[in-house]
Amino acid sequence: MQSEFFDRDLSWLSFNGRVLEEAGNNSVPLLERIRFLSIYSSNLDEFYRVRMPAVMALQKIRQSKEADQKKEFTKTDVVPQITEIINQQQERFGAIFTKELLPLLKEKNIHLLYNEHIPAAIKEEVSEYFYTQVMAFLQPVYLSISGTKFFPENNTLYLLTVIEREHGFEELVIINIPSDNLPRFYTVQRGNEQFVVFLDDIIKHNLPAIFKHTVIKGCYSFKITRDAELEVEDDYEGDLARKIEEQLTKRDFGLATRLLHEPGIEEAHLQLLIMALKLQNAIVIQGGCYHNLKDLGSFPVKDAAMSYQKWPAIKVKAGDGSLSLFEEVEKKDIMLHPPYHSYDMVLRFFNEAAVNPDVTEIYVTLYRIASDSRIGNALVSAAKNGKKVSVLVELKARFDEANNIRWAKKMKEAGVKIIYSDLSLKVHAKIALVKRKKNKRISYVGLLATGNMNESTARFYTDHILFTAHPDILREMELLFIFLGHRKKAGNPGLIAFNQILVAQFNLHERFLQMIDREISNARRGLEAGIIIKMNNLEEKVLINKLYEASGAGVKIRMIVRSICCLKPGVEGLSENISITRIVDRYLEHGRIFVFHNNGQQELYMGSADWMNRNIYRRIEVCFPVYDEAIKKQVLEILHLQLQDNGQAVEIDQQLNNIPKQKNGTVLCSQESIYHLLADLASPELRNRVTP
Repeated sequence: MQSEFFDRDLSWLSFNGRVLEEAGNNSVPLLERIRFLSIYSSNLDEFYRVRMPAVMALQKIRQSKEADQKKEFTKTDVVPQITEIINQQQERFGAIFTKELLPLLKEKNIHLLYNEHIPAAIKEEVSEYFYTQVMAFLQPVYLSISGTKFFPENNTLYLLTVIEREHGFEELVIINIPSDNLPRFYTVQRGNEQFVVFLDDIIKHNLPAIFKHTVIKGCYSFKITRDAELEVEDDYEGDLARKIEEQLTKRDFGLATRLLHEPGIEEAHLQLLIMALKLQNAIVIQGGCYHNLKDLGSFPVKDAAMSYQKWPAIKVKAGDGSLSLFEEVEKKDIMLHPPYHSYDMVLRFFNEAAVNPDVTEIYVTLYRIASDSRIGNALVSAAKNGKKVSVLVELKARFDEANNIRWAKKMKEAGVKIIYSDLSLKVHAKIALVKRKKNKRISYVGLLATGNMNESTARFYTDHILFTAHPDILREMELLFIFLGHRKKAGNPGLIAFNQILVAQFNLHERFLQMIDREISNARRGLEAGIIIKMNNLEEKVLINKLYEASGAGVKIRMIVRSICCLKPGVEGLSENISITRIVDRYLEHGRIFVFHNNGQQELYMGSADWMNRNIYRRIEVCFPVYDEAIKKQVLEILHLQLQDNGQAVEIDQQLNNIPKQKNGTVLCSQESIYHLLADLASPELRNRVTP
């Protein structure tokens, strides 16, 4: 019997395949196509670090159950499917890179030497670079079948070199490729021609300088990917930041999940490598000549003619400048849509809070803080200026733990009250609250967002940020901050009643189910019914089953799901009234929006919560209502442009394929259209600076 749900990991691979196809899209500027290859490669590395350990562990559990119960396990093992899909994608990656992008670069007199000999014209300069810059970082390790103390670090590049000494004696030597210390690419200019050389090839070319009086019989690149999970017990007591810091030092020494190697290694040499480095449990994959092609993100060629046309960030004005931002927000809600909109208003929100004499208290959640955060600096200044500042820093934000800990320490030293969530529950909400006191009157202004308060990611993540003084919303936000500041473990949801905001662990799951039920009821009564949902990931089966029920009742459901999607759309008798769109373009689609028709009285919610098991059951998430009619109209216009997108959007079919939408003579790319829409609303002159 076929499952009613897509497998989450196969679904994610479908998304990454869509990213890869953007690298193969000849309407995308050349340097941006190279960037999409980098994004694909980076995504795949994270998949092997985060998801493959879980998939492989589940496979072992299934195999154990099969052995114990002597019967076929009901769920299909997806490891062979995952491997097959990745192999196909890797072949596509190689074809795009070598057959499409490299020739196009050559047409521009840019020679990226890919599995080629270094030309005589630049050999002297390349060798000089090797002797003066590269050689200092090389640390050869000789392998022995009896064992070696060498431990290859996660996603670090190495060369397995086969050398022959006199009398035919062979040795295997591992040489590190020091791409953490030096640029991955070295460039040489010769007239109007630019040569770009991989650091890998510079080392290969100069191997005789390392292994004198030997014959170099072969040299093959490889890397090992390791499990990225941190092991911190749920009942850990003590300094959580210190415990996580200790675990971070061990992350690059986790269990190996993948050995990726260059073709051509003799089987005996490969087996010796596996035995010597204890890689017997890792998946062994033959890749291309070069690994870590996420480094293409730092490709050393900059040319506006081969890049996306710049879209100047749109400035949003808050009044005429005579009032503070807080006073303007008290008059009327404001919404930003970065990166189309400038992020300056968010910075102004925190800057004004830091110095405004009327501000007495500031509360904020930080999930991923920028490494050089203006927001963090404003919070430090606020504490030093005598404000009561409380910041919940999520220490378990994967791959941002170290940076978050660094900022937590800096803020704590300045007098900020730092709150950590307990180990079993992440705080993923994106909210801030400012408390003001003037003439004995207390007032609140809040910020609620779909994405992190991070000025770096705000340049390429599409998100939505609401500034509001709505008293009922902000009163509930204050209750949530009080709860987060005092609890040690996940509390009893019945202790706090939220009516305005939707909070995971309290009312979010229940309220979304109720709103879908209302659409089902309206459809069965012959009233207008419909749902539009945009999110990053869709996995949680209770909500998916409720959407299936709504589809069966005749509710039209249109969804925009960027990445993981476990719902099967368009299946007769199950989901024939559900369509799913996926958009991949210059910006990463990141906002979460939920629209319920409600028989013409549309309700609109936005927030931090995807419909994933982790978001619903293991995190504090906040979704918020949008009441301002002008803002609601603007968000709906943005959604409708995305649903009409037939340039960068695809539809997901019943087999997880990305199906291009019909063009019908007119091509609409929603991100470009949204930029023009928002530019028109801000200033017609700005729109004229960008050609459609």
